[in-house]
Amino acid sequence: MIAVDTNLLVYSHQRQSPHYLAAYRCIAGLASGQQTWAIPWPCIHEFLAVVTRRGPTVRPAPLTVALEQVSVWMESPTLVVLGETPMHWPVLSELLVTARAAGGLVHDARIAALCREHGVTELWTADRDFARFPGLRTFNPLHDDSVHEQRPGYGAAVRARTEGRRRAAAQKKAISHPA
Repeated sequence: MIAVDTNLLVYSHQRQSPHYLAAYRCIAGLASGQQTWAIPWPCIHEFLAVVTRRGPTVRPAPLTVALEQVSVWMESPTLVVLGETPMHWPVLSELLVTARAAGGLVHDARIAALCREHGVTELWTADRDFARFPGLRTFNPLHDDSVHEQRPGYGAAVRARTEGRRRAAAQKKAISHPA
């Protein structure tokens, strides 16, 4: 069974997203297909929070529109919505320890645990953080490839930020003290 992460749900709903068409086709294909597919409950909650939130570049969807979208997905006869089972705590705690998850990764661990509890074979996501959780294969349908992007290590990220600040300071100095 394939499960779908929040980011694909959001992209398939927000027409201004550069990933809209690919994500829409992906979700529509699952919803109209013959194979069972799944959405974890936390992803539905997060979808509603994201698409109705006001942002600097995104106009929020009215709650009624967001709820209607979820209702449309729920009408798919092959959809299974994933919730906690009696095995949730042992599975979740194992994933948290194994992945050394803390902070925001706890939410991702919860989704990974739900997928494992329900026998999900693959999580479709554009989020590379799910690769941290053993026993859950990920796939990015927006790129027709496994999610394999690597974040720069902490040191590389710090060096990049520091270099950017140095360049900005040098430019500011050059503007205020022309030669």
